[in-house]
Amino acid sequence: MVAVPVSVTDGKGNFVSGLTVRDFTVIDNGQSQPITFFEQQDSPVTVGLLIDHSGSMGPKLPEVGAAISSLAASSNPRDQMFVIDFGDTVSIGLFDGHSFTSNPSQIEHAITSVWARGRTALYDSIAEGMTHLKLGQWNKRALIIVSDGGDNASHYKFNQILEMAHSSHAAIYAIGLVSESGQEENPDVLRKLARDTGGLAFFPGPHDSIAALSDEIARDLRSQYMLGFAPPKQSGAAAFHKLTIKVNAAGRGKLRVRARAGYTVATSSISGSPGQSADQTENGSP
Repeated sequence: MVAVPVSVTDGKGNFVSGLTVRDFTVIDNGQSQPITFFEQQDSPVTVGLLIDHSGSMGPKLPEVGAAISSLAASSNPRDQMFVIDFGDTVSIGLFDGHSFTSNPSQIEHAITSVWARGRTALYDSIAEGMTHLKLGQWNKRALIIVSDGGDNASHYKFNQILEMAHSSHAAIYAIGLVSESGQEENPDVLRKLARDTGGLAFFPGPHDSIAALSDEIARDLRSQYMLGFAPPKQSGAAAFHKLTIKVNAAGRGKLRVRARAGYTVATSSISGSPGQSADQTENGSP
């Protein structure tokens, strides 16, 4: 089954609830597919929290820790979360010997108890996050990146990370704490990773609340619909399938859909992995 998280909003940006499976249409490479799985919102998520601990983040970590703790507190209580901190190197936080938790206090402690140091291995942290997500209980997955800079310390290259993102089940969310100087920062990287995977990227100003943005990410994850369908069997090389999700709900006005724009089917397999994603209007166009 190909599982597709879908966010639906109205013209004012408010989440639209109460839709049924009959309101959705899934189009795979131009062919309509029957929806075999449907879940209305608030299904539990395996979440990786990727927190920049490079030297410049030192003064920001207490606020970041409190904001991510707020996100955990407002998330589904069944969510599994883990913390990866990255500077020159990448490490996974432990919670009483375990790598997953849903305890906001443990998450805040894991973020604020690590010293800020060195450079920024952003791409390496995403690769580690993608790998660790597979150990979680839930098939619905997300990475949330909090960083103030581009990458200057990774072994991985951006094109490798983008390929991983296109073949992963994870949506990527980002909070980019971009400075006025903008030195060594690359917000377009965060924007593209978020857009291609169906997530969101935020770049708060000096007076914006990181906690408010964290809560918005939590609401987005809890407000998604989950659609599933069985892709056509195929043989030969893996191929990218263009995916369009349409919503037609009478009396709801013009609705906007956010979902990934495709997935890849492995050779002789019907188990899909996500590809790119994009915002789609109710008629499926960007």
